[in-house]
Amino acid sequence: MTGASGFLGSNLIEALNARGGTPRALLRATSSRAALVGLRCEPVIGDVLEMDTLRSAMRGVKAVLHAAAVVDDDRHDEATLYRVNVDGTRNVLASALEAGVERVVVVSSVAALGRPAWDHPADERQVFNLRPAAFPYGYSKALAEQVTRAFVARGLHAVIVNPTVIFGPRDVNHVSARLLTELARRPLPFYPPGGVSVVDVGDVCAGVLAALARGEPGRRHVLAGDNLTHRALLGAIADTVGVARPWLPLPRAVAALAHPLDGLRRRGLRLPMNGGQLRMSTERWWYDSTRARAALGFTTRPALETLARTWAWLRAQP
Repeated sequence: MTGASGFLGSNLIEALNARGGTPRALLRATSSRAALVGLRCEPVIGDVLEMDTLRSAMRGVKAVLHAAAVVDDDRHDEATLYRVNVDGTRNVLASALEAGVERVVVVSSVAALGRPAWDHPADERQVFNLRPAAFPYGYSKALAEQVTRAFVARGLHAVIVNPTVIFGPRDVNHVSARLLTELARRPLPFYPPGGVSVVDVGDVCAGVLAALARGEPGRRHVLAGDNLTHRALLGAIADTVGVARPWLPLPRAVAALAHPLDGLRRRGLRLPMNGGQLRMSTERWWYDSTRARAALGFTTRPALETLARTWAWLRAQP
């Protein structure tokens, strides 16, 4: 497994442990082990950008779960984003093909599908429809999927899964949990006009393992939960953490502030979001997981249950 020390990776290890498995976990020498506390795995030091370490790690392996990625492009330059997400995927798949690995699941993202229509959730058929510079993360994932399909054409059994915004325990880097901790600390009076699709990390893990067992090579499988407006999501989070709900709607025209916002950030002003995130908050990022439900038996729990699980885990942390 790549990305083993991350949010999804550590939960996948927990899911495999529950089935009696002890997966081999690819970890960089500098990777934090905080998310792996209490889990069983066989750690090996390596990096998706170093082919020699991948070859060594895949010796005797029958299946690979590729979950390593740069997910926060606000903390990494674009060169690193593309190097890890695209070149890293190419390296993993080349090593898997060379090692005779029987099955691979590549964890992509719905970001690779681009922006859905305002009133119609997107499914696996949608093609990335944004300028690369406007959404580098999404474009990097779309390119990684192209790489995956090229290896499928060479005979590798590789399946793609596309989760939406994941919440749940073991989010030690506060990738999505930050929404709960920030709102608990500083309640917001306003909410943006768009929306997102929320899914529980446990449900994503079940979807990934189902894709490993019976997913179709080269095909996407969208793993989406509840499609929520930002008003509904932020209101549910406010209820979960015990603060007042946001009540003031922002107009879609607020996206025009994205460029000035980036200018202020470049001048060193600490702000809770960048211009790209502000623009994205004015769109509805809603997705349809009908295909995964039929092909994989994918099921999801209500978002309120997921948020409660996430908050309970956060409060239990020292």
